[in-house]
Amino acid sequence: MISSFYYFFFFFLYLLAIPFLILLSLKKKYRRSIPARFFLYKNPPFTKKDYHFHACSFGEVRALKPLFEIFKNPNISVITQTGFDEAKRYGDVRFLPYEIFLPFWFRECKSLVVMEAELWYMLFLMGKKRCKRVVLLNARVSDRSYPRYKKFRWFYRHIFKNIDLVLAQSQEDKKRLLELGAENVEVVGNIKTYFIPQITKKYKKQKPLIVIASTHPNEEELILKNLDFKGYQVVIAPRHPERFLEVEKFLSEFAKKRGLKFEKLSEELRGDIILDDKLGELVNLYSIADIVILGGSFVKGVGGHNPIEAAFFNVPIISGRYFFNQKSLYKEVFGIEVCDVENINEAIKKAKPTEIKSKIDLEKIAKLIRGENV
Repeated sequence: MISSFYYFFFFFLYLLAIPFLILLSLKKKYRRSIPARFFLYKNPPFTKKDYHFHACSFGEVRALKPLFEIFKNPNISVITQTGFDEAKRYGDVRFLPYEIFLPFWFRECKSLVVMEAELWYMLFLMGKKRCKRVVLLNARVSDRSYPRYKKFRWFYRHIFKNIDLVLAQSQEDKKRLLELGAENVEVVGNIKTYFIPQITKKYKKQKPLIVIASTHPNEEELILKNLDFKGYQVVIAPRHPERFLEVEKFLSEFAKKRGLKFEKLSEELRGDIILDDKLGELVNLYSIADIVILGGSFVKGVGGHNPIEAAFFNVPIISGRYFFNQKSLYKEVFGIEVCDVENINEAIKKAKPTEIKSKIDLEKIAKLIRGENV
């Protein structure tokens, strides 16, 4: 009964949304993803009956990299363009279609592995019908989203009926997931703490280096106007590549007003203020950084970003107070200095090297995905 109601409800929403989807698809950010997801344009079903991993975007795909090295050339479905571009490095990639298309699009697989909070009802229903095993990996329920999940507990129970195994990040997550209707929950830790860096380029810095990572709109200006970076080189890495031009214009004008030299990372690590205009360079920059300032945490509504990659190099990390989406990962790192943006210079003076507390058992997770005894 719920399957039929759910399907027709989302079909009705789809009909209403078609004009907006067409308009939205004209934007560069959605030019490929929306036609693929909502109109199946150049988005055929997978042909291999293989392990199927689903992750939303770039960060989730990157976190799955260690498993992609175990499950060679898997099927990978994503939501965003940046996720798609990253996933192409590891397997056969598709955009996950909108819910109403999944009954016709979804194919058989060995195991369906869904990353974190991608709780799409039809995805799990089709996974249960057509795959040998359905696993929710790195499952978490944040403090912010928990009240909302509880209001719809009746609905999530129907989703969890189609999941064979839930691999939770923490005991607190396990407790909340069980309350929401999950039945087979095992705590294995956060897969994002498993990180083996691949340094692809060794940059030579001119002075001590501050890396301002994964920034969002208005955050670059907010941080830079409060930051005393005399004696440092500063690299700014916007979270989304479609903002490169916008941020380049701001940084160029900012540097000119301050009598500083502006450069782009694509032109080497020179200048006083540098725009990281290349994807995949943060690890290279973290490896030589003296200070990392984590973006997404000084503006409301984003919820912070993953500190693990920087902490791997024991670099001092400065964060704003808005990291509610990353609380579980922040707990995995010793020494993150949290401050208001007005106090960022004092935080830098106090900052000490960070350290990751513990690492997960990747082989155990791989066995659980296969359905083997551990």
